[in-house]
Amino acid sequence: MRRLSFAIATLLAATAMAPLAIAKGPDGPSAPVDKIVDQGTNHSEVMRIAQYLTDVIGARLTNSPPMRQAEDWTQAKFREWGLTNVHKEGFEFGRGWSAKNASVKMVAPRPLTLVAAPLAWTPGTNGTVTGQVVLAPIADEASLDQYKGKLKGKIALLTEPTDITDSTDLDFRRWSDADLDRYDSFQLQNGAATANRRPSSQSRLAFAAKRDAFLKAEGAVGYATISSRNGKLVHGQNSQFQVGATPPLPGFEIAAEDYRRLARLAKMGMAPSLELNSDVSFDDSDTKAYNILADIPGTDAKAGYVMAGAHMDSWAMGDGAADNAAGVSMVMEAARIIKASGIKTRRAIRFALWSGEEQGLLGSMAYVENHVASRPVDPALSGYARYMGWSKGFPIQPGPDHAKLAAYFNLDNGSGKIRGIFTQGNTAVVPIFREWLAPFNSFGATKVATARTGSTDHVFFDAVGIPAFQFIQDPLDYGSNVHHTDVDTFDHLKADDMRQGAIILAAFLINAANAPEPLPRLPLATEPNASEGFYAAPGAH
Repeated sequence: MRRLSFAIATLLAATAMAPLAIAKGPDGPSAPVDKIVDQGTNHSEVMRIAQYLTDVIGARLTNSPPMRQAEDWTQAKFREWGLTNVHKEGFEFGRGWSAKNASVKMVAPRPLTLVAAPLAWTPGTNGTVTGQVVLAPIADEASLDQYKGKLKGKIALLTEPTDITDSTDLDFRRWSDADLDRYDSFQLQNGAATANRRPSSQSRLAFAAKRDAFLKAEGAVGYATISSRNGKLVHGQNSQFQVGATPPLPGFEIAAEDYRRLARLAKMGMAPSLELNSDVSFDDSDTKAYNILADIPGTDAKAGYVMAGAHMDSWAMGDGAADNAAGVSMVMEAARIIKASGIKTRRAIRFALWSGEEQGLLGSMAYVENHVASRPVDPALSGYARYMGWSKGFPIQPGPDHAKLAAYFNLDNGSGKIRGIFTQGNTAVVPIFREWLAPFNSFGATKVATARTGSTDHVFFDAVGIPAFQFIQDPLDYGSNVHHTDVDTFDHLKADDMRQGAIILAAFLINAANAPEPLPRLPLATEPNASEGFYAAPGAH
């Protein structure tokens, strides 16, 4: 007999007799919790899914070869489990990019291998290049002139480093009851403040293009930026991915500790020299990115559908485990649990694995535009700029699925245990979700919070009036260490937490799919107002 962990054994014991608190389905009462828990524990595949996505496939930068592999593999798994209408839907994105290897070495005043990563969508070095470092913190167009004639054959350090500060936060944590209570407050978003942040983001991208052209024209051989975190963590993030708009020079992100050393040496006149090497490749054969979709049909073709999603793309460093193979694995496992349990639902259940989330929620935006609702957006905008312009377009024009889509649930906060759910200010769903969570209170899932949360793929659904929700999860070490970094690997995933998350997601989908009426909706916005907006910049999850 297989030995269960204490946490899972406790979970089974606590739910052995508890029925799901959901409406009657077409075949009578829906399955009891113990049927779902049995599938989600004794037959769980959630960690096998996560391991394949991380250990075998690895980082899944949008349109990269590993992302294409993940698109094929996840479709095959959905078909293996008996889901229907398994397919991919494309949207225009940009260039494919992958890095085979890269290194940064200091060769003077002493030899030292540095921790660094090539910036995504920057070109390779075409062999090893060497150059002296010039500290050139070019923060705006006004600062370009002071570096004219000073960068030929040089490597520009574009960040002025600040002194290291002591961290006062825990590296690993779970939410306390007091932490969860802070989420339970009704919030009106400051739409004006949100709007004021958007132009600065667009202008930063425009300035980056001008800065890169200046560095190229001045004869620099490459450039580097400082990692935003200490502890020798690197990210390699860059959002210049469109055809014709990728940077012209090799770019690197250098670990904060190594970067500060270079800056100190440059300031004291020691003229450090670096040896750069990056072997990268671009692929423009297919500039579309693809969302993966799969269905479990409902018994009433006229009843519409409910939906669960997670983004499958990651940044190029690490293996994209907590962000967001964890969410993908739980969404896929929920699909397997429901299908394997033989539970019938009135509404269909659709599962979505999004692409391009890290560049501006582009995959979920494309789905919403194609199926759910559209907003007038400047056709010249694309990529991140399109994300920024999307919320400004009115009126909202409902699409063919606007009335059909009864609810959307999202997972994108790492592998931490589900502790509750954000209602996005939808107070009418609070008593419903409290009833749905009741069987899982002993799992640690108790909080139905009226607060809004953003930065991930539910926000476009929410913005066009669909009841769309993100679950509250324990943060673990997601924000402190692993988010977007080179240590975002399988080791940081918590198996018991992910089994719990898949079980709760499966139950919520069954509840929503069998409810007599669709979940209550907030009124559809007709013009920009204080509650409109996406709450944060994209790529935060």
